Amino acid sequence: MSQCFLNAPIQSVQRGCRGQTRTAYGANSFRHAKLQAISSSKASRSSSFAGRSLHAKYSYKVARQQHPLADAVTCQAAAEKMVIAVTGATGLVGSRLVSRLSAQGHTVRVLTRNPDKARGKLPYARLRFYNIQQQLQEALQGATGVVNLAGEPIATRWSASLKREIKASRVTTTTNLAEAINGLPEADRPQVLCSASAVGYYGNSQNQTFNESSNSGGDYLAEVCRDWEAAAEQAKTKRVVIMRTGIVLAKEGGALAKMLPIFNIFAGGPLGNGQQWCSWVHRDDLVNLYIEALQNSAFNGTYNATAPNPVRMSELCSSLGRVLGRPSWLPVPEFALQSVLGEGASVVLEGQKVISSRTQDAGFTFRYKSLQDALLNFQ
Repeated sequence: MSQCFLNAPIQSVQRGCRGQTRTAYGANSFRHAKLQAISSSKASRSSSFAGRSLHAKYSYKVARQQHPLADAVTCQAAAEKMVIAVTGATGLVGSRLVSRLSAQGHTVRVLTRNPDKARGKLPYARLRFYNIQQQLQEALQGATGVVNLAGEPIATRWSASLKREIKASRVTTTTNLAEAINGLPEADRPQVLCSASAVGYYGNSQNQTFNESSNSGGDYLAEVCRDWEAAAEQAKTKRVVIMRTGIVLAKEGGALAKMLPIFNIFAGGPLGNGQQWCSWVHRDDLVNLYIEALQNSAFNGTYNATAPNPVRMSELCSSLGRVLGRPSWLPVPEFALQSVLGEGASVVLEGQKVISSRTQDAGFTFRYKSLQDALLNFQ
């Protein structure tokens, strides 16, 4: 869902007062019709005040009939603001989500191990900071919803201890969240838990296509994702939403931020043989999807948070080169990545083609459907 309902594009999807999904004509067009109705009433200066009022009401009614999104827009504008608790709020996705929620007038409770440090990174209005180890239940009590984004980075060299930390940072944190939620009186529990997972759930393949109903893989990351999701599903909230997330594109961090400097010095190229699939998502689309899941009670269960058009690594690099006006000619050999990242090289050398079937069926509209559009946005 777009960050601002008042600027919804034609054919975007918005939620009405009772949770229905409606096709939007755009609030601006409705606002124009409303102003026309009011202007029309003012034009009848010879009429009595009562007559002008009646005329305005009639014109306004016609305008509402012509613009069926009117009720949805009115209800969204009048809706109560949310109180959202967020883990991983200082990360690549969390920081943008917190900024967006704050800008929309919602209150955000940041759950962090270091409130002072997080406060310095997140200078937004309506934020409250809680020590996740000491104030977890206090932060969750009475919240509208929870977004769980906590987790150690995985694109690094894996050691036995780091693999334990990668798993614990996700599974243990999520388990603690679920237990804290379940320990609250039912009336004080959040209504929804939106918890991150990853497309690594499906394992790796160059030939298969995966959607939300596909089976899990058999490698280490698939195991982490299964346990991660199972921990979230223990939460006794009215809804649990799992977001299996692909490669998040943002120039401030993640894979794209690592690739940009290399391409800018004319040394860019695919990683490995370039045939591995990259199921990607623009960070703004991912943030909008989380907000939609928080607000739309129809969202429940597992969703793939990936753009509609996955690409192979070679196409990702070629598109990036075209956007930057740089060549994509120097591949990084598989053995070089393995020497640097060890087992962790599997994150970039292997991949999966993931389709967000259930996400799109739910009515969510991705703003960035093509890789080219997403990359151009970072110019």
